[in-house]
Amino acid sequence: MARIGIGIVGGGYMGKAHAVAMAAVASVFDTALRPSLEMICTTTPEGAADKARQFGFVRSTTDWRVLVTDPKVDAVVIASPQHTHKDIALAAFAAGKHVFCEKPLGLGPAESREMLEAARRSGLVHMTGFNYIRTPASQLARQIIANGEIGTVTWFRGEHTEDFCADPAEPASWRTRGRPNGNMGDLSPHIINAALALVGPIASLCADIETVHRARPSPSGPETVTNDDQAQIMCRFAGGAMGHLFISRVATGRKMGYAYEIFGTTGAIRFDQEDQNALWLYKAEGHAGRRGFTKILTGPEHPDYQAFCLGPGHGTGYQDQIIIEARDFLAAIADGKPRWPSFEDGHMVNRLIEAAWASQARRGWVDVASIEGE
Repeated sequence: MARIGIGIVGGGYMGKAHAVAMAAVASVFDTALRPSLEMICTTTPEGAADKARQFGFVRSTTDWRVLVTDPKVDAVVIASPQHTHKDIALAAFAAGKHVFCEKPLGLGPAESREMLEAARRSGLVHMTGFNYIRTPASQLARQIIANGEIGTVTWFRGEHTEDFCADPAEPASWRTRGRPNGNMGDLSPHIINAALALVGPIASLCADIETVHRARPSPSGPETVTNDDQAQIMCRFAGGAMGHLFISRVATGRKMGYAYEIFGTTGAIRFDQEDQNALWLYKAEGHAGRRGFTKILTGPEHPDYQAFCLGPGHGTGYQDQIIIEARDFLAAIADGKPRWPSFEDGHMVNRLIEAAWASQARRGWVDVASIEGE
């Protein structure tokens, strides 16, 4: 068992999730590499020191450059705002450090392409954080589709819907300022990644993006919202299937509406993250009068479940998804073999988001292949 020094940039919601994951992963999965929480970076000396104490890091800093160049830090987890991603990742690769970066990679495809090229030149491990697709149920869905158990996929409908901005009286905040912090920058990467993981590349799309609540209360009076609230995207997959994506932060009543429905020539699948330990499967076989969707409760027979729990139907949760990501990151470093999703996958998501914005501007269909140079 070898030690690996971990540095995390960011001590907020995701920084904490990754710190907990790195502290737990060796026990859950008996990994060959054993993480040592070496350093955390946040914005103030007092805050950084407090997060180090709380999460169990040896040291803290307010300068990410100190973290990425520290000789005891072997791998860097970037859990800071996306406008910081590119510079941190480039410096980490230059310093010989493996990098795990939360979605989305940087501020768009230009930055993520630069990050991907630096990752490739370095020969180091690089991964992008798309945690929702890591549930045992969604991993099972990927297996079912890959095995041809529902035949050829003909249609995909996906959504990522939440309601944290549904109330027009919700005050203005960082979430309502700037395109990267909007609905397309924040929520769409997850369900776009799911579509790619489950059905494959998207060849073309047509998007409609809007801001529902155009002003928000603020101490100085009404503040103009400068990003989007919801979007719908029609798409055509490279394999021929049709698709539709709906992304919204104003979907009243939805809390974690990461959901999809997939139709194939011989079956279908349904999933909803609000019931994340169940997958619904339909197979067009047997007597027509006895067919119907079967609810499959995840258990030890399904991907990555048994490491957390031996009881079928007991379930896994959000933090477990991050631990699974940590396991794959450490395994990639240990054996020198890349793991999905890499920076390449993160860059592809950014290209699709950019294609959606291009479609909105042109009011028509866009070929995704045309976006690389934009």
